[in-house]
Amino acid sequence: MALNNTYDARLVQQETAVGAGVQILLLALLGTAIGMGPAGWLTGLAFAIASWAVLSRALHRSRLRSFGPANRVTLGRATLVGGVTALVADSFESSPPVTLLVGLTAVALILDGVDGKVARRTGTSTALGARFDMEVDAFLILVLSVYVSMELGPWVLLIGGMRYAFVAAARVWPWLNAALPPSTARKTVAALQGVLLLLAGADLLPYAGNFGVALLALGLLVWSFGRDVLWLWRTSRLPQEPVPAEKVLELAAR
Repeated sequence: MALNNTYDARLVQQETAVGAGVQILLLALLGTAIGMGPAGWLTGLAFAIASWAVLSRALHRSRLRSFGPANRVTLGRATLVGGVTALVADSFESSPPVTLLVGLTAVALILDGVDGKVARRTGTSTALGARFDMEVDAFLILVLSVYVSMELGPWVLLIGGMRYAFVAAARVWPWLNAALPPSTARKTVAALQGVLLLLAGADLLPYAGNFGVALLALGLLVWSFGRDVLWLWRTSRLPQEPVPAEKVLELAAR
C-alpha cells in the first residue's frame, strides 16, 4: 500500500512539473512574439518556479491521490496569469502589447468560471482546489492593479493589496480567520475586480473613464471587505456556547 501511495504522489507531482514546463513554453512564445526583455523573462520564470514549489508543497501536505480535472483548469489559468505577469513586468521597460495582455487576461477570467463547475460536476471539489483557485484570482488582481496603477496612480494598488492586507491582519487578530457565510454579493464583487481592472487597462476609455472604472472597483471591494470584517468582529463578540462532552469525544474519534 505504501508503494501505491508513493507512486500516486509522484504522478500528482508530475502534473505540477508539466505546468511549470508549459509556463516556460508560454514565456518562450511571448518572448519570440514581442521580444520580451530581461524583466519580463526573470519575473515570468520566478512566477513559474514559485508556483511549482508552492503547489508541490501543498499537494504533498494534502496527500491528494489525483490532481483532478478542475485543478488542471486552474493550473492552466495560473499559466496564463504567469504570462500576464511577465508582460506587465516587461511593460516597465517598453510599451506593453495591450492586445496580447488583454487577450491572455480575458481567457484567464473566462476560465475562472469553468474550474468550479468542473469540480462540482466531476465530484472532485477539495479544500486545496478552492484555495488554489482563490490564490490565482488574487494574484491576477494584484498584477492587473500594478499595470493600471502605472497610468492612474499608486492608489490602484489598494485593489490588489487588500486581500493580502486582510491575510496579514488575520495573523494579528485571529478572529478574522473565522469562516464566513456564503455570499453571492461577495462572489460578484470578487469576479468584477478582474473585469473592471481589465477594462481600465485596455485603453478603450478616456482617462476619466478609466479612473472611474478603477474607483468603482475599489469602492466595491472596500464595501465587501468592510461588510465581512464587521460580520466577523460582531461574531467574535458573541458568547461561545460550550461544546457538549459527547461532541468532543465524537470529534476526537474522527
